[in-house]
Amino acid sequence: MPVDSDSAIAWHRAQLKKLRETLKSIETARFTVGELAQSSRTGKTQKAIAELEQKIRQSQHIIAAYERQTRRPLATDQRSLASVSWSSWNAQTAHGRGNSR
Repeated sequence: MPVDSDSAIAWHRAQLKKLRETLKSIETARFTVGELAQSSRTGKTQKAIAELEQKIRQSQHIIAAYERQTRRPLATDQRSLASVSWSSWNAQTAHGRGNSR
């Protein structure tokens, strides 16, 4: 897992891991133990699964937006590099060098 300087993103990454584990355990129990089609638990389980999936999507969206803003492009072709604004990266690099000396 990448180390994040932003604590909110680190929290979302941790939540994403927990939510996925919870969803997996619910779905595993649901198919291992089985549920009756008319059971009242079926509705509760489906609602819990829907809520977990919603929270997972929200965290994924927040993490993806953060990564789009902070990551350098991985591709090195001319078109990919031409579409990136490097001014913020140059400012961060110069600022970081001044602090390390």
